[in-house]
Amino acid sequence: MHLAYPAVLAALLFAVGLYGVLARRNAILVLMSVELMLNAVNLNLVAFDVWLRDTLHAGQALTLFTIAIAAAEIGIGLSIVLMVHRNRGTSDIDRLRDTKEQPAAGEQPSAEEKAEAAA
Repeated sequence: MHLAYPAVLAALLFAVGLYGVLARRNAILVLMSVELMLNAVNLNLVAFDVWLRDTLHAGQALTLFTIAIAAAEIGIGLSIVLMVHRNRGTSDIDRLRDTKEQPAAGEQPSAEEKAEAAA
């Protein structure tokens, strides 16, 4: 098998994932795009491992490590997104500018908070 086929496929997957990270506003879609980019890296690792005929199979070992890291990343990322969605009511990245708590329904925002919101 030629190395060009999986390399081109991985480059296309990475480009689609990069576009998703840069263009999307929903946090869950951004996490999915990051996963797509990690899968492109995994494809490259395995393709080069097969092409180089490595006796230690370092590419496959690194792929397993990357899959484990990606699973942990998506678990933590989804838990953060769900918590933010539960507290703020949205997962739109553009609307989540800071991690400051919103005032409760009965509380009046201070003059500093009003000036910051107007900016």
